[in-house]
Amino acid sequence: MKNAKKITAGTVSRFVLLLLALINAGLEMAGLSVIPVDEAGVSEFISLAFLGGTALWSYWKNNDVTKKAREE
Repeated sequence: MKNAKKITAGTVSRFVLLLLALINAGLEMAGLSVIPVDEAGVSEFISLAFLGGTALWSYWKNNDVTKKAREE
């Protein structure tokens, strides 16, 4: 048997989020409101998602700021 890569934390978290979204959609179809949403909440979520996404992207990009880092 070949050595398989381990399942990453990112894979697990994406699966859990998908599962929660599917459960929420199913409960919404049944008439239950599990995650109450209003216009202010949607606006805050979009702002937070944009902030979080740009922060993670900036962190991931390995920006070389110091002179020593740029020389190597």
